[in-house]
Amino acid sequence: MSEYANHEVIDRIKALLPGFAERAQETEDLRKVHPKNIAELDEAGFFKLCQPAQWGGYEADMETFYTAAMTIATACPSTGWCASILGIHNWHLALFPQKAQEEVWGEDPTVRISSSYAPMGAAKKTADGLVLNGKWSWSSGCEHADWVFVGGPVLDENDKMVDFCTFLVEKSQYEILDVWHVAGLKGTGSNDILVKDAVIPEHRVLSFGLMAATKSPGLEVNTNPIYKMPWGTIHPTTISTPIVGMAFGCYEVHREHQRDRVRAAFGTAVKDDPFAKVRLAEAAGDIDAAWLQLMRNVREEQDIITAGGYPDMTLRTRARRDQVRATQRSIDAIGLLFQNSGARALQDTSPIQRFWRDANAGRVHAANEATKAYIMYGQNEFGEKVTDSMV
Repeated sequence: MSEYANHEVIDRIKALLPGFAERAQETEDLRKVHPKNIAELDEAGFFKLCQPAQWGGYEADMETFYTAAMTIATACPSTGWCASILGIHNWHLALFPQKAQEEVWGEDPTVRISSSYAPMGAAKKTADGLVLNGKWSWSSGCEHADWVFVGGPVLDENDKMVDFCTFLVEKSQYEILDVWHVAGLKGTGSNDILVKDAVIPEHRVLSFGLMAATKSPGLEVNTNPIYKMPWGTIHPTTISTPIVGMAFGCYEVHREHQRDRVRAAFGTAVKDDPFAKVRLAEAAGDIDAAWLQLMRNVREEQDIITAGGYPDMTLRTRARRDQVRATQRSIDAIGLLFQNSGARALQDTSPIQRFWRDANAGRVHAANEATKAYIMYGQNEFGEKVTDSMV
């Protein structure tokens, strides 16, 4: 698909934003993304952006994908969060053996996959193959998916870890536990995934070691440079992107809200307050900085891979540094806007309070743990070896 056509997908998404915003409260009430939102994103071609061409996908550059996901989050945070996560799984499946891709997309290339990568379970080697057990939390969008990726170790007969992998599990092998009762990102349906004695064939298992070495079996067929992007950039950026989108959305709503607002206590127009303008500028600057740095690193990494190289540790640790900074800048900007929106922003009907709650909920994702990312950056800057796998 041409670059022009990829941008057509973003244009189609922009046309959907008023509907997403209108259904944002209903999405929260449903505790999952509104089915109409998913259907419209499907029709707009969003889920094809990272999908391999052999399955009708667009193999778009990663900046286009993240721009699309960020744009969705400006209207409905929960929809943007789930879209970013569900959408990137088409990139991840492209790294699996061809047989696994055929099983998922062979009959229906629109099938979606949810995930929970944290090691909350394990697979044990047996005579029958790998037997997987565990309960994985926070599988966003799982009710809109027919498969799930879960992460964990592979154990030998002595319970010694021999590998760390992603397991592709079909719907008949897991149960969704309805536990998602939360204060923020209410509409993501991030429920638990329960797996009991599921036999996972080898072609549905992908080692993180192979991914890190860019030796994933899917690369034999899916040769587009995007599929060689570092997991340590792709996954965390997928989490930060909708949070930046929430900040952009909050800014737009706040700006319009403040233009006509009169302070009840003083009877003065907010737009006549110079300090309100200063706070607006500060928030806008942080949001712009967050997005510009985030996409700069994605572009540079992809350019290097396209030219036949691979991003060095300096660039990859910088990408992680800027990724967690993007999240924090967005949270800070939303907080500033929320504080200066007045008491009416507390009303359930105000999107400002939703952006504030949902962004802070997204902040607690493990990918946004700033200390780890900063330590990795500092280690590399001081010439020390970086051993963390999430880079």
